[in-house]
Amino acid sequence: MTRRRKAKSSWPAKAARVAADLPAGRWHPAVQAWVNTARGRGLWAVALSGGADSLALLLALSGGFPERSARLVALHFNHRLRGRAAAADERFCARTCASLGVKLVAGRWRGAHRDASEAEARAARLEFFRRETARRKIRVLWQAHQQDDIAETMLMRLARGSGPAGLAAPRPVQEQEAGRVFLRPFLTLKKAEITAALRAAGVRWREDATNAGGDYFRNRVRRSVLPAWVRAAGRDAVAGAALARERLEEDDAALEAWTDKIAKLDGRRRLPLAPLADAPRAVRRRALHRWLLAQPHGSDLSRQGFEQLLAAVERGRATRFSLGRKGFAAIRGGRLFFEKAV
Repeated sequence: MTRRRKAKSSWPAKAARVAADLPAGRWHPAVQAWVNTARGRGLWAVALSGGADSLALLLALSGGFPERSARLVALHFNHRLRGRAAAADERFCARTCASLGVKLVAGRWRGAHRDASEAEARAARLEFFRRETARRKIRVLWQAHQQDDIAETMLMRLARGSGPAGLAAPRPVQEQEAGRVFLRPFLTLKKAEITAALRAAGVRWREDATNAGGDYFRNRVRRSVLPAWVRAAGRDAVAGAALARERLEEDDAALEAWTDKIAKLDGRRRLPLAPLADAPRAVRRRALHRWLLAQPHGSDLSRQGFEQLLAAVERGRATRFSLGRKGFAAIRGGRLFFEKAV
């Protein structure tokens, strides 16, 4: 047997070793519960970049659930922003998946450009995931976010004034359209634990050289802000952020349930205001946000405009508030409704 064939045959053994070090029992409890009740249904897909986290997740799934190999798909998105390195990432993912007997679906960003922002790249990647999961009737997409990602995301979203819903990201179980779900089992693990499992199994992964730079906000938070924050805290601040995320998700779910009960639109998409009168402002805010999303014509409201409309809803007096060129938010007879521009 050639050396290359030996290397290929060793991948299942490496997957088994990673699965033993990162077993389902160490995953987030919400993901464990989901797997225990629904693991036999439909296709599973893994978001695979070739980096340490996503590779560890692919190996943990392949080694931990060998019976699902025929129903496991890896989705790799080439952003085409790093030239030869990005192409090498794609080839690495293809070789690894072939060695594991896992189907790889690779996509490439046709709209890539040199000055692409983090938000643009993320939107393109998510659109690829959405398109491929829908086209292939994939029910579950596994993503490898871990505790360090929680802390980074929280610091980034605090900078832009996010509320509980935004600060509760990334969630372990995130429901999507058409019954699909995103699962993030590694939210109970730190980056160092994941890389330690890979090293113990003799696994190498791809490193994105741009992570060492400062062009993107997340990279600046990761390299400069997060280490300083942990040192200043003098404790396990990353675990603290993960615990805070759990609490925020609980609070967000409670507020959503409260809003469900009292903020019901009628058949003409009108929002009765009387049930909101005694509710906390957080519930009224959510009710208004839902009302705006339900309107067929959308709006051009800025953050300041939203706050002004919220104040008008709380006053409850008859008024007319511009939502841009399409029309107005109108309050009359104790209801909030959309009024077309003439």
